[in-house]
Amino acid sequence: MLTRRAILSIIVSLVAGAATSIGASAQTPAKISALATFSILGDIVRNVGGDRVEVSTLVGPDGDAHVYAPTPADARRLSEAKIVVTNGLKFEGWIDRLVKSSGTRAPTIEAARAVAALKSEDDHGHAHAGMDPHAWQNVANVKLYVAAICDGLTNVDPDGRAIYEANAAAYLAKLDALDAEIRALIDSIPKENRRIITSHDAFRYFGSAYGVTFVAPQGVSTDAEASAKDVSKIIQQIRREKVRAVFVENVSDPRLMQRIAAETGATLGARVYSDALSGRDGPAATYIDMMRHNIRAFSAALSS
Repeated sequence: MLTRRAILSIIVSLVAGAATSIGASAQTPAKISALATFSILGDIVRNVGGDRVEVSTLVGPDGDAHVYAPTPADARRLSEAKIVVTNGLKFEGWIDRLVKSSGTRAPTIEAARAVAALKSEDDHGHAHAGMDPHAWQNVANVKLYVAAICDGLTNVDPDGRAIYEANAAAYLAKLDALDAEIRALIDSIPKENRRIITSHDAFRYFGSAYGVTFVAPQGVSTDAEASAKDVSKIIQQIRREKVRAVFVENVSDPRLMQRIAAETGATLGARVYSDALSGRDGPAATYIDMMRHNIRAFSAALSS
């Protein structure tokens, strides 16, 4: 038979164990499940959310969100998420249908909601409603993304406000350094050389922010092929303006740009990243890595 002292000892142990368990739970809350639409956006969410957020993406590295076809599994993932983060600006033409079919009650945050959108001059036919959605190609716009994501995470997880704000501040400092690095490399390129041909029109925000002229056979979306007339015009322009380099993007078929380079004598530059990151072992595993890789590729081809 247990003595009164033994019973009291057991009770104290149980209470202490429960308190320890509760304390551990308080210190390590369950992670917030955040679902971003594509890889670049997912990386930005990870930087703001830090260890408090579990981030996944619908369109992964080297994937093309322009032509993505959602699956029933994607709808299931949306229904399980605590927050959904999209680019907005009609970039994800399929997202509204997916959100509706998923029945998710998670708030949807448009990261580009505060961006002053550039108008699209594309005449190829696409779903972007006259707006260029590639706002992340200007680092200043990504700072607006960070603010929107920080607000969204704080709304679903108020206890994490201090963490999200600290993470956002640290990331903004890195973005400032990145912006300065890009501008320094642009300054090293002779002004007459700052003309670039890319596969599709994904760099207009970059060009507007940093003083580079971009021309593309395709419009702002990869879902329509360039016509023979478009290609002929660009070949003539390269010859007329002595454009020094053409670049293939990771989400585009390289054959068209290889043909253009062969017919004009322009240098075929290193592969660049416009709408998606590379895999973890690639040169553009994060947004900052992507922008740094691209400007170095541009600079290497145009500075010599």
